[in-house]
Order: sequence, then C-alpha cells, then structure tokens
Amino acid sequence: MTSSPDVAAPWLALIGIGEDGAPSLIPAAREKLAQASFVIGGARHLKLAGPLKAQTMAWPSPIEAALPEILSRRGQRICVLASGDPFFYGVGALLSAHVPRGEMICLPAPSSFSLAAARLAWSLQDCALLSLHGRDFERIIPALQPGAKILCLSWDGSTPAKIAALLRERGLGRSMIHVLEALGGPREKIRAVEADQFDLVDIDPLNLVAVELTSEPRENFIPISNGLDDSLFEHDGQLTKREIRAASLSALAPRRGDLLWDVGSGSGSVAIEWLRLDPANRAIAIEAHAERAARIGRNAKTLGAPQIKIVEGKAPAAFDGLPRPHAIFVGGGSSDPNLLDEAFAALEPGGRFVVNAVTLEAEAELLARFQAMGGELTRLSVTRAEKLGGFFGWRPSMPITQWAITKVEGMAT
Repeated sequence: MTSSPDVAAPWLALIGIGEDGAPSLIPAAREKLAQASFVIGGARHLKLAGPLKAQTMAWPSPIEAALPEILSRRGQRICVLASGDPFFYGVGALLSAHVPRGEMICLPAPSSFSLAAARLAWSLQDCALLSLHGRDFERIIPALQPGAKILCLSWDGSTPAKIAALLRERGLGRSMIHVLEALGGPREKIRAVEADQFDLVDIDPLNLVAVELTSEPRENFIPISNGLDDSLFEHDGQLTKREIRAASLSALAPRRGDLLWDVGSGSGSVAIEWLRLDPANRAIAIEAHAERAARIGRNAKTLGAPQIKIVEGKAPAAFDGLPRPHAIFVGGGSSDPNLLDEAFAALEPGGRFVVNAVTLEAEAELLARFQAMGGELTRLSVTRAEKLGGFFGWRPSMPITQWAITKVEGMAT
C-alpha cells in the first residue's frame, strides 16, 4: 500500500502506553496527543493518558467496529492508544491492514513481555512468548518442554490458576509460576508459587504469567518430533501408526502457514501433528463418523492443537466451500477414484498430495495413478519384536502403499 497524494502523511499516530500513564510517554508521543483532534483506545488507556482535550472514543466490541470511524477521519490528526508495543499481540496489525504504512506512525512503549523479562532477569530471546487473551487455552501445551521459560499474556485473573491445574494434571507440579500483575504501574505486584501449591487469590485481570518448567520427569513432556507415540492419541483403531505417520508428514513437505486437508482423518493424528509443527500452520480434519469427529477434537485439545477445524461429513461432498489446501493427506477412502480426483482438483498448484493405501483395491488404484501421473510410489512396512512363548519373534504390521506427488500447474488426474 502507498500513501495517496491528497493526504499529508502520517495522520494516524499509534501510541503505546504503559500502566505508569502519560508521564512516561516520550516527548513525540505527548506531542501527538496534544495535537490530536480524536483519540481512541481502551477505557483504561484513555484514563491513563488523560486529561485529554481531544474528542475520545473507547474501543467497541468487536474492536473492528471502530475502523469506519477511524477511516472516516483520514487526514485528520488521530491517535490510537494501545498497551505497550502495539505490534506485539496488539492492535497494530489490524490498523496496518487498512491504513497505508506511510500514513501511520507507531510510537511503542515497552511490552509486557519486556517488562516481565526485566523483572525476572530472564533473557527474552530464550523465552516462549504466548498470548491466551482471546485465544484457545490449549495453545500453551506445545510450549511445555523441559526447563522451558514461558511468558504468557492472560485472558483474565483466572488464567494463572488454570495454568497451575494443567501443570499438575501433567505431573509438572514442581514447576514455578510467577504472576505479574499491572506491570509498570503503581499497582504492580509480583507473586510466585509452585504449581502444586498454587493458592493465589484476588489476581488482577491485567496480568502476565511466567512459568519455569521443571526438567523432570522427562516422560511427562510431549516430544517435539513427528511420529508421536500412538498411546498419546485416543482412537478406535483408525489411527495412522507412529512410523507411518512420521513418513507421511515428511512426504507432505509442510511449509510454515500451509493449510492441510486430512481426509478420512480417523483420530486426527496427521492433522494434529501438522499443526504442532508451527503455530502458523492450519489444518482441516474431514471425518464422516460423528464419534471419530468428536474424538479428533479431544485429541487436538490434549496435544495442544485446539485450532484444528473439524468437518463432519463424507468426502468428497464435504469438500464444498472449504478453502483450497496446500497439502492433502488421504488416509481413508483411498480406493475411491472420485474422491481422489476431486481432492487432487482442489489442491493448490505446487501442493503435495499424499495417499496411503492398505487394501489391494486401493493399492491398484494408486499404482494406476503412479503409472499415469508419476510421483513417488513407496511400500512402507514396520515389524516389531513381540513375545513368542518364552522367546521373542518379529511380528509384521500390514504394509502401507503410499503415493505422493507434487501438483504442477495444469496437471489433471
């Protein structure tokens, strides 16, 4: 986006303010506020910045409803107040999507993350930085790793107790929880307690939780690798097994922010591990059976991928209206040529198409497509040592035939 010639730039000042209020603002920010004809921000922000001579407006709900009011004043001297750094889990991204960069100036204050790191003497670059404000609580689960330090913006005063309960449930009760309330202002308070002993009350809704994870016992932490242990998933037997799942995810070749369709998702294992690779990744689990669809949701929450989208319906009819994916995994229905045709047609050019087959009929379908279209055809088999009388012997699992192909522009089935 570029500035229009009829507007003097910048006309919109995005000002970060802390709990210590107007006295801590840099001179440039104070000057912008003094010159403003209109100031918008949270009720708390407006009070902290006051007294103000300009016309003011508190953020409505949803916050996007304020955009017409702001944009209608384009070219006037407008100030938007936000907490700390507006471009760190703040309103900056929303505004920059509608106001050209050259028409806006941002004057940030220290973020809550920076203040918390300073108070605790933690190196900010070594911390996992999360926000649970307006986001699913289970997003914290992938960050629970041995010895990790987590800085987490709370939803409200109940969040610290929820985090403590989660840690206790996972056998991590010896982890230390720091609750930092109203950072940077006169009401600032910092308290610390082990999760097992958590008893803090009257917590300010404006708080940040810092967690120091214990390093033991290691078996209570979910690995960050592909191919999680099958026992971590609730399932009815419809589960892509660990070794096959790891190979399938590798064949899908995920990139950051990619959207996956997991067709015939079963327990949701492939989609869930896809989401755990990066917080920007997206996945849609398509499952015809209601019980399995509900089970996918439970698995996703338990393993820290609550952002999964679950579509209950039979493919390919269930594809209608879904956004085009960058990758498709077909784990169920691989013998249905119509399903495979429609799925491949929906795939973005350059995307990866990976199909696993167990039956001879499905294998024949994949062989025919491999001969006609190319790609890679792979036989995957796993053999495990199991008890055989007083000895051990090798017991093979059913082999999997996997066809994987990258869609080229103009390629059709």
